[in-house]
Amino acid sequence: MSAVVLDTGMLLQLERGNLSMWALLHSFARREVDVIVPSTVLAQAWRGSSKQARLSQALEHCSIAPFDPYARRVGVLCGQAKRTDIVDAHVALVTAAFAEAVYTSDPKDIGRLLAFCKPADPAVVHV
Repeated sequence: MSAVVLDTGMLLQLERGNLSMWALLHSFARREVDVIVPSTVLAQAWRGSSKQARLSQALEHCSIAPFDPYARRVGVLCGQAKRTDIVDAHVALVTAAFAEAVYTSDPKDIGRLLAFCKPADPAVVHV
């Protein structure tokens, strides 16, 4: 695996100190796997409080995928899949473009969106 995408559920697990999710993040770093967080996911999880020190530490291991290059494609994907969640659509598009796997708390919706992102066939991992 050369890249993975994290959704909001994964970031919240890291923020809560979930040891297995932290071990997974560290294993990505050891194997030099790129960890990508879509900017909309960061916006959904980030509140800027001192209680988010763990999340801040986790983000040091991640790169942030911007929204702007995807804005129109996100809208099109939402229309095709009959979904309204732009964060999930952004996650799906970034995953389809760059990653072999997405770590999500919402595998059903992400999987449905990914079905419209041909020819990508990444793993959808439930966290």
